[in-house]
Amino acid sequence: MKATENNKIKINVNNLSCSYGSLLAVNEVDLKIKANEITAFIGPSGCGKSTVLRALNRMNDTIPSSSVNGSVDIIFNGDQAAINIYNPDIDVISLRRKVGMVFQRPNPFPMSIYENIIYGPKLFGLKDKKQLDEIVEQSLQYSALWDEVKDKLHTSSGQDLSGGQQQRLCIARALAVGPEVLLLDEPCSALDPIATVKIEDLLIELKKYLTIVIVTHNMQQASRISDTTAVFWVNENTKAGELVECKPTIELFSNPQDSRTEGYITGRFG
Repeated sequence: MKATENNKIKINVNNLSCSYGSLLAVNEVDLKIKANEITAFIGPSGCGKSTVLRALNRMNDTIPSSSVNGSVDIIFNGDQAAINIYNPDIDVISLRRKVGMVFQRPNPFPMSIYENIIYGPKLFGLKDKKQLDEIVEQSLQYSALWDEVKDKLHTSSGQDLSGGQQQRLCIARALAVGPEVLLLDEPCSALDPIATVKIEDLLIELKKYLTIVIVTHNMQQASRISDTTAVFWVNENTKAGELVECKPTIELFSNPQDSRTEGYITGRFG
């Protein structure tokens, strides 16, 4: 991966509404996400954070009753103009290669560490063993796991690792296909404080190369690692999630404009 230029808009969410059957889950979200930053989504449970996150690589498509209105425009490296990922002509598999995702609980495959990493590249047609070996080492280096597992790549299952190591393995697996954006849905919620620090340090390092969006319930985590924070809430009238405010993290935590934001980050409600 190569470091890329910062402060450009990577993702532009326009009037995004998401529904599950007749249930409106998220209503009319407008959001700009900068390249090579960590953007945190915070807010109480059920406010639409994860739905918006999953909309950024069309993961909601896997739910049969889901539907989306609005657009998500992403500028991919080498493209002059943004692409609406909800255009019917978009190859969703290729999209998810460029916009990877790591879930709340580590989900390594029941195979060796090496096979976990090369699963994606092989799926996309790469067969050259030398290249695959290089991808494995590079991905594990980027995920700060190489030194811990380099001597057991073929002999240990990904499921034999500790929880924190498994989550870093899942990040390495996502990195192996060369994404430009990494989405993480509460990646540290099941981890102990030491493993959480390792993931946080890793994400801060990875933003040199990637645009990162993370859903977290941990206010301290959002304040520690994110450059921008977006606050979501449930609208009392529509009962759907909506974006309350989005601004640089330091500014949001020191001077929130909305009373709901202030109440949430101070723990008074939410």
